Amino acid sequence: MSIRHGLLALIERGPRYGSQLRTEFESRTGSTWPLNVGQVYTTLNRLERDGMVTQGGEDAAGHTLYAITDSGRAELRTWFEKPVDRTSPARDELAIKLAMAVGAPGVDIRAVIQSQRRHTVKAMQDYTRLKAQALLAVESGEARERDDVAWLLVLEQLIFQTEAEARWLDHCESRLIRLSATAPTAGTGTTGAGTSTIPTVPGTSTGPADPIGPGVPASQGTPATGTPGAR
Repeated sequence: MSIRHGLLALIERGPRYGSQLRTEFESRTGSTWPLNVGQVYTTLNRLERDGMVTQGGEDAAGHTLYAITDSGRAELRTWFEKPVDRTSPARDELAIKLAMAVGAPGVDIRAVIQSQRRHTVKAMQDYTRLKAQALLAVESGEARERDDVAWLLVLEQLIFQTEAEARWLDHCESRLIRLSATAPTAGTGTTGAGTSTIPTVPGTSTGPADPIGPGVPASQGTPATGTPGAR
């Protein structure tokens, strides 16, 4: 998450001070990624050091205002135009957890998957409720349209993420069932030179590999992230 560029985008609209930037950033993103004032001012100091912003006096209440420079505008344009790099994906705790759970002594990996699936479904329900509220605000014209449209886009991205996560969890469980059904009995050694057997995965059935337990339709998926606060 580029706090640096997010703050630059807000400052481009006019001089801002630290706590004002925090409030506007959280309003625009529905507090999905909350900031603290210390984090904001640390980022502002770095932007000033790099020549992206400059202090532009004070407001009537004595708050130090920051204004964007030409260098900051150029940096912001580059950020908007350049695709987000996916060659080094961020660490995903859920993916790491399931990877470590495979073959871990005493771990029922299907129970881990099903527990996560319940959380994912709950998150999807919360996101969908918040989306309905955001749509109502935009369509009624009662809200600040720019912030509410921005929040709606963030919510829809979270919904798509959770749908993908639910489908992936279903896939993981189905994959483990298939592998368990075809694995030799544990402890039989190798099936050939250099080829290890696939151990039975704790918590999986050796029955048919069709269905996945209490599955979730793709349209109902959800993420492992917490639910952002309602606006």
